[in-house]
Amino acid sequence: MKDLLLITPPFTQLNTPYPATAYLKGFLNTKNISSYQIDLGIEVILEIFSKKGVTQIFNVKPENLSENTQRIFALKEEYIKTIDEVIAFLQNKKPTLARQICSMNFLPEASRFNQLDDMEYAFGNMGLQDKAKHLATLYLEDLSDYIVENIDENFGFSRYAERLGRSANSFDELYQKLQSEKTFVDNFTVEILYKKLLETQPKLVCFSVPFPGNLYSAFRCAQYIKNHYPNIKTAFGGGFANTELRDLKDKRVFEFFDFITLDDGELPIELLFENVCHSEHSEASLFKRTFLLENGEVVYKNNSERHDYKQAEIGTPDYTDLPLDQYISVIEIANPMHSLWSDGRWNKLTMAHGCYWGKCTFCDISLDYIKIYEPIAAKILVDRMEELIEKTGENGFHFVDEAAPPALMREVALEILRRKLVVTWWTNIRFEKSFTRDLCFLLKLSGCVAVSGGLEVASDRLLKLINKGVSVAQVAKVTRNFTEAGIMVHSYLMYGYPTQTEKETIDSLEMVRQMFEMGILQSGFWHQFAMT
Repeated sequence: MKDLLLITPPFTQLNTPYPATAYLKGFLNTKNISSYQIDLGIEVILEIFSKKGVTQIFNVKPENLSENTQRIFALKEEYIKTIDEVIAFLQNKKPTLARQICSMNFLPEASRFNQLDDMEYAFGNMGLQDKAKHLATLYLEDLSDYIVENIDENFGFSRYAERLGRSANSFDELYQKLQSEKTFVDNFTVEILYKKLLETQPKLVCFSVPFPGNLYSAFRCAQYIKNHYPNIKTAFGGGFANTELRDLKDKRVFEFFDFITLDDGELPIELLFENVCHSEHSEASLFKRTFLLENGEVVYKNNSERHDYKQAEIGTPDYTDLPLDQYISVIEIANPMHSLWSDGRWNKLTMAHGCYWGKCTFCDISLDYIKIYEPIAAKILVDRMEELIEKTGENGFHFVDEAAPPALMREVALEILRRKLVVTWWTNIRFEKSFTRDLCFLLKLSGCVAVSGGLEVASDRLLKLINKGVSVAQVAKVTRNFTEAGIMVHSYLMYGYPTQTEKETIDSLEMVRQMFEMGILQSGFWHQFAMT
């Protein structure tokens, strides 16, 4: 039996667990509160993409007879035969299969293979593992296309029913969907949830919902719990609630969840534990940043006078219970930075809570998780790195900061070198002048392999309007410093920013093209500006 069950609902990443439940479990350990965590996303994916799951997919006679559907259905025996082998290969359990996959006559092929990147350019003659991962990913995406066309239109590898989560100004469409029959994916999800509930017998189930693509499944799981285990309390927090539900008024939400918490989850979840598991305690009626239903009305309670925990007090993330050897590495496109997100397993840590700059006009800088800036001492951070290496056997780290502070990065690098640790790490930064050539070389020596940062709009007028605190020339200088040190640079870019002209958009494209041409930028991604 466990007091709390922490759940990441389908779907986030395939290659590594989303860190929220691991962060919370690490904190709960410091309070001696028993908990169990599950990443329902990876568990559901592994059930669907197995011999049994793929057989079920093909047991449904396709009604959509597009050319692609017909081709995949005709090759169904090949998919059923190869699926377990491909998944094992992507879990790094059968590396020798790479040669078979690269022979181009092992995997069944459908429309995704029509868009093959220039394989020679992308992987050379000897990059067999990466090349095979790319081909195996296309194979899975063909199956995914088949599922979307014929079985479940909302399916996606890193999101599920995302469209329903995006219309957050109204609960109507999502509520209506929850009244209908369970989908193909729901059946797998609920079956796994049922087994975990029997195994752990929790008093409180907490869902971490980081993105719109996790929202529907979280509600579907909570609905199942309410229908079959009405004595179990349910709670919901995470990035989606923090950004989209700050003005929650719809009572129907509380047919599924007893509590919805905002911002940092440590103290709110500790108080929920007191409420649910120790109602006799003096703190049992106290809450921190929590919505609940009282006398038939939605109320927001923030009546605990206790302060949020300092970063040094929240413990080391704990990945226990998660099937770390079963995550799958995929390479969707031949982009070196993209492979960091989707290939290999990373331990996630945070150097500093919040953003030390906190001035960009397009950012939600009023939210606590951005405006409350609190760095962690380098010694504590590297202690946590060592603890995670020991527990997970992995020495790769992704620091998930809004923007990692240069001074702290320097101290962390020095601490890693002092302890003679061999680690590989990457993070998000601002392209600011503190990243000198010397600092970049120091970061490289400590194991830093890549950084990503927001260039946003390659125009000095717009950068000033955004209050980014950098200029195009400065960004070029910093990216050159990183590149010369052997650290890969990815840039986030946006178009359609208010007042941006067509000429500025074209000039911005040209500026980025020149940075690629000079070799000081290795990867970039353009987002369309959207007002939230």
